[in-house]
Amino acid sequence: MTTSSKPPSHTARAHSFNAAAAQYAENRPSYPPALFDAIEELAGHPLAGARVADVGAGTGIATALLHARGADVIAIEPGDGMAAQFRRTLPDVPLVRGTGDALPLTDNCADFLTYAQAWHWTDTTKSVPEALRVLRPGGALALWWNTSAVDVPWIAEQSERIRIHFGIDRVVKQNGSGLHTALADPSGRLDFAHRRVRWSRRVPVDTHLANISSHSVFLVQGEEGTNAFLTEERNHLLTEFPDGTVEETYVVELVVALAS
Repeated sequence: MTTSSKPPSHTARAHSFNAAAAQYAENRPSYPPALFDAIEELAGHPLAGARVADVGAGTGIATALLHARGADVIAIEPGDGMAAQFRRTLPDVPLVRGTGDALPLTDNCADFLTYAQAWHWTDTTKSVPEALRVLRPGGALALWWNTSAVDVPWIAEQSERIRIHFGIDRVVKQNGSGLHTALADPSGRLDFAHRRVRWSRRVPVDTHLANISSHSVFLVQGEEGTNAFLTEERNHLLTEFPDGTVEETYVVELVVALAS
């Protein structure tokens, strides 16, 4: 049973995170060290000491890891709620308001331009030229997405339940559209290299439910429909994980292109 006959707009979904910024920051998965190893390998130079602009930084999950890696990071985030949460989490990391479609940065200023879970919210006819403008020659545009490992049976079954309940194919949206958007370069000037990094984390059932319900497909729905799904989903999860600890498995889809 679907909760809406008309799919929410792209803009509505993009803005939905602001009201759930604290939930997002507390429950969303992070990224494994192997991801940043892969970024450095594909870029051909380290993050340590590099000037990095993390675009669509949200609450700062990726920004914090880039900073810990030794990068000189500036975060760019358009949303009021996400930016407020970012400043609470990372008060010492510079944050400016803006989007990838109109970067508030000077020409040739960045060694890395990173988008964690964010590139698909841009208009690539604008964000690609902006990336090429901001990156120094030899700089790297790195885009990545934490996607659910749907080869794990319980994850595939959950994705199907979400698809049926909300009438949205979450598997395709999580595991395909972001990467396809990245590779559909309207400028023809980006040559992306692609890597996959598999990892997992173990979290309480409540954390897992708060994680999945922080995705835009949930946030744009009414509380009644979302809560009904989460109540039923808790029962499914406790059958699969009787000890109340869920093992979430992810495949990070990473693409990196170098600026000429």
